[in-house]
Amino acid sequence: MEVYEGKAKKVIPLDDGKAIMEFKDDATAFDGSKKARFGGKGWLNAQISAHLFRVLEENGVKTHFIGVAGDNRLIVERLRMYPVEVVVRNVVAGSLKKRLPLREGTELPEPIVELYYKDDSLHDPMINRYHAKILGISESEIREMEKIALRVNEILREYFRKRGITLIDFKLEFGKNERGEIVLGDEISPDTCRFWDAETGESLDKDVFRFDRGNLIDAYERLYQRITGEAPSRRL
Repeated sequence: MEVYEGKAKKVIPLDDGKAIMEFKDDATAFDGSKKARFGGKGWLNAQISAHLFRVLEENGVKTHFIGVAGDNRLIVERLRMYPVEVVVRNVVAGSLKKRLPLREGTELPEPIVELYYKDDSLHDPMINRYHAKILGISESEIREMEKIALRVNEILREYFRKRGITLIDFKLEFGKNERGEIVLGDEISPDTCRFWDAETGESLDKDVFRFDRGNLIDAYERLYQRITGEAPSRRL
């Protein structure tokens, strides 16, 4: 079976309908034009994703997460992934501040859900439901993904608020399992979310690397400790 390798992860299929998702220490930004490697990043993203998947499962959201398979590996249910990313935004940041006449940091009156087509050659363009139908994704499937994404937002926004962190925005990916169910896949980590300290506004996510705002591993370790209550024991 074919091994899929992306910028930050490798997915290794197994024979029993499962897969190993291996998190790499590589970091990329701006369509891969900025690259670096950080020892311990893969461990942190794997452990943070595992922790947040458990939180979601405990609150009734079905995910592909099965268990931890090592320092930087998770065991997951194998899915047939949709070629879209679902982005939920709570606060103006990133590309949204270029598209709306609102200042960065403005809290939105309600979450915004956006769809993006996964294609590096096209720079992952934003699409709508009409585009999705052309790509073979039905409106009912999009509505289900959006519904799950908003439920994830509801759960995680409150979870982080209690820990002094603002969930600014995040990206989710979905797939179908062998039973035809739409399931949350991929990862939930500081690589795919924006987290700001609720008091200082300091970034605790990949923006630290994107915009040279400090030490990436220090930021990820602080996020890990805030959400788990434990000091990280990462493997370099």
